[in-house]
Amino acid sequence: MADQMDRRNAYARVPFTRMMGVERAYSEGGRARLLIDARPELQNVIGAVHGGVILTMLDVVMASAAVSLVDFTKTAVTLNLNTSFLRPGLGRIVADGIALDTNDGVVSCAAEARDASGELVASALGSFRYLPLPPSEN
Repeated sequence: MADQMDRRNAYARVPFTRMMGVERAYSEGGRARLLIDARPELQNVIGAVHGGVILTMLDVVMASAAVSLVDFTKTAVTLNLNTSFLRPGLGRIVADGIALDTNDGVVSCAAEARDASGELVASALGSFRYLPLPPSEN
């Protein structure tokens, strides 16, 4: 069980997501949720969370949903990511992802990001390929 918990939090060992301060609320059964606070270094010129931060959250939350389907025994790399930005994201951003379908090692996912007021900030569709975990992660 400890090994599964370590694998479940593997994204937290990625320097980029660690630097961003991404928090995982859950990742199980093909669904995941991540959170991030709008610290000044993550904001754009108008004080909203930078679009690149939101895009990264959508990418990571979809990959987290995908690997939860295989009990975190594999990793998932992005093949395609299509994002629509709808409005500036203010305050804490919550990203929810879901794995929609798997076919021949490729997972199709969807995600949404909402701001502190619950407004939809961005949505995304992505496809991810399962790969073996690095030897240190097995």
